[in-house]
Amino acid sequence: MAEIDQSGGGKKGGKKRSKKASTKIDMTPMVDLGFLLITFFMLTTTLAKPVTMQLSMPDKTETKETSPVKASETLTVLPDENKVYYYQGKPGDAAAVVQVTDYSDQGIRQVLFRLKKQIGQNFTIVIKATKGAKYKNMVDLLDECAITDNKRYALLEITPIDEEMVKKSGK
Repeated sequence: MAEIDQSGGGKKGGKKRSKKASTKIDMTPMVDLGFLLITFFMLTTTLAKPVTMQLSMPDKTETKETSPVKASETLTVLPDENKVYYYQGKPGDAAAVVQVTDYSDQGIRQVLFRLKKQIGQNFTIVIKATKGAKYKNMVDLLDECAITDNKRYALLEITPIDEEMVKKSGK
């Protein structure tokens, strides 16, 4: 049992005072209450749940059957560290003009919404990360695909043709 003894100290000499009874305070209920509160708050709080990103992967089938995709319904996105390069059509084609935007809600998101409005739900986004792209840039781009409700996208390696198109854009 925990106690605090608050009896007066013994001084030599001086006036004689009447002896007071020592005050004993039992700290056991206070400690019990503290542990009960700690236990209560530990059991009633909800811990932060981990947030995961939904990533759609193709079925693992043995056949390598692919469906053709029209070049006019394809947007190739080349994420870089601070910029996002994009073009519509086949790489290296004269009609494929590289444009540049950023990761903001007025940047690539508006491009995706505009293309979705022009073409419809069935357009494909081809994502090819440049050498300057960070992991965060890929996650931001996949988030934009989820925000704009685009379920058809592919992650591919960047080709020398794509790198050359980015260099020629000069932006």
